[in-house]
Amino acid sequence: MSKVLIIGAGGVGQVATYKCAMNPAIFTDIVLASRTKSKCDKIAESIKKDLGVNITTDQVDADNVPELVALFKKHKPVICLNLALPYQDLTIMDACLKSGVNYLDTANYEPLDEAKFEYKWQWAYQDKFKQAGLTAILGCGFDPGVSAIYTAYAAKHHFDEIHYLDIVDCNAGDHGKAFATNFNPEINIREVTQKGKYWENGKWVETEPHQIHQPINYPNIGPKESYVIYHEELESLVKNFPTLKRARFWMTFGQEYLTHLRVIQNIGMSRIDPIMYEGKEIVPIQFLKAVLPNPGDLGENYTGETSIGCRIKGIKDGKEKTYYVYNNCSHEVAFKETGTQGVSYTTGVPAMIGAMMFLKGEWKGAGVFNVEEFNPDPFMAELNVQGLPWHELHNIDLEV
Repeated sequence: MSKVLIIGAGGVGQVATYKCAMNPAIFTDIVLASRTKSKCDKIAESIKKDLGVNITTDQVDADNVPELVALFKKHKPVICLNLALPYQDLTIMDACLKSGVNYLDTANYEPLDEAKFEYKWQWAYQDKFKQAGLTAILGCGFDPGVSAIYTAYAAKHHFDEIHYLDIVDCNAGDHGKAFATNFNPEINIREVTQKGKYWENGKWVETEPHQIHQPINYPNIGPKESYVIYHEELESLVKNFPTLKRARFWMTFGQEYLTHLRVIQNIGMSRIDPIMYEGKEIVPIQFLKAVLPNPGDLGENYTGETSIGCRIKGIKDGKEKTYYVYNNCSHEVAFKETGTQGVSYTTGVPAMIGAMMFLKGEWKGAGVFNVEEFNPDPFMAELNVQGLPWHELHNIDLEV
């Protein structure tokens, strides 16, 4: 029996729960827990109606270690899929250690009071998980996640040395809203408004937000203006692939989105420090989150597709080689299958596959691991089966 416990009932949690339910031979028992149990119940009812699979639901405050420990002891899962907020990574990891439960997440820990991507806090758990004989799998969404597995697959099969890596992330979808974020607004806005950063010649190069940009052609989409931002998988990739001379992350933004973002920043609504309002302490970005559209509700009218991949240059058999591996995901197809839009789908499906890799014994070991440290081949095979088929192009103009 392989019981999985999923924490988080947003769009990503909904996708991961659906996909676990679609693989009953691996996930024989599924528990979905969140701060708001009614959200879990709604997802469970939908899965029961669509798939005929029963999901157990529960309530938990993921900031509270004793509550998490009680949840784990009650349900006794083999692995916990942390699809809650990045602020809660460490409390959930602490609870896993206390309860003897393995761990997987899709985004690295961020302190609540500082917009900062860094793995140091979670890498510091290496000895604890090793001594406990438990596995912690970090960053198993799409980016981070599949982007790193693409890189590991390329290094294993197509290159002797990888020198240049550009992760390119395009959302060419249209949700019909004047302004909305595709995942948690608080996390999304913190991510895209911070300074850019990329790796070159053995050091980090910092840029102003959205300073470096150019049009990039995406398969089946065409040219889209793309911006260099910092993304967490760069930190682990330059560590685990030391031949990298340069590593960058590109993301597309429409001009209307960037204009809204500038206004939000200029009027102070992106602030993450508390202010006093009518005798109460509020955090502006959390108030903004409350009035923006819920990312989980965007799917029904979302058209278009995403395109995410890795453009790689390096050496194979003494010759220079280029390689592009990518996936395009339709928002409409994602909604038809799981009731969510494509950005949630591309994160939730890899989380389920990562848990599957662990439960099948394909990914194993005691300690804390980034996904590129495991064998990429069985994961890549499952991407084609589970709804995120990938394509590869050899010796093309990478454009970047």
